Amino acid sequence: MPDPIPIEDLTFNERGLIPAIVQDWFTGEVLMQAYMNRESLKLTIDTGRTWFWSRSRRKLWNKGETSGHFQFVKSIRYDCDLDTLLILAEQRGVACHTGEHTCFHRSLDGSPLQPAVYETLSRLYDLIEERKRLMPPGSYATSLFEKGSDAILSKVDEESSELIAAAAGGDREEIVYEAADLFYHLEVLLADCGVTFTEVLEELLGRWK
Repeated sequence: MPDPIPIEDLTFNERGLIPAIVQDWFTGEVLMQAYMNRESLKLTIDTGRTWFWSRSRRKLWNKGETSGHFQFVKSIRYDCDLDTLLILAEQRGVACHTGEHTCFHRSLDGSPLQPAVYETLSRLYDLIEERKRLMPPGSYATSLFEKGSDAILSKVDEESSELIAAAAGGDREEIVYEAADLFYHLEVLLADCGVTFTEVLEELLGRWK
């Protein structure tokens, strides 16, 4: 395991600041970018919550101190030039002052935002949970929840069997298609059982060696 790097070895600019990018610990979504000085970085390490230096107000600020939307730090990484920090954090509430989950909620060309590949499963679970809560007419997820747990279990069993058959047949495209079907119905099952996708990810992370 590499030795920890002292704060003094990081490269702060002429104003004593270093850019810090905050990334969602669970989804990988980039939440915001701000600046830290040595004091705010030390506070972040000591408290386990993000602290920054406000260039406009010229003061330290603890993210969430007024909104209650705190960021709980899981890991602090630095880049190869030692001049940028990457903060992996559990975001409570939203990161952006506009009420959006992330500050990066707009695209340059104005097109609707699509999930990045690494966000797909977590965003899909959020959508399924929303369908369960609102039960909008015409939604496939709504129809599954209306049919009840037995029907959902049956669909997971069905999709599992179809994936096994596709794998046995060696059809690559069919394997991809059936695996996607199984992921979807598995997430419906988790939502039906009240188990969050995050809990599953944490269980997998706990097995990491």
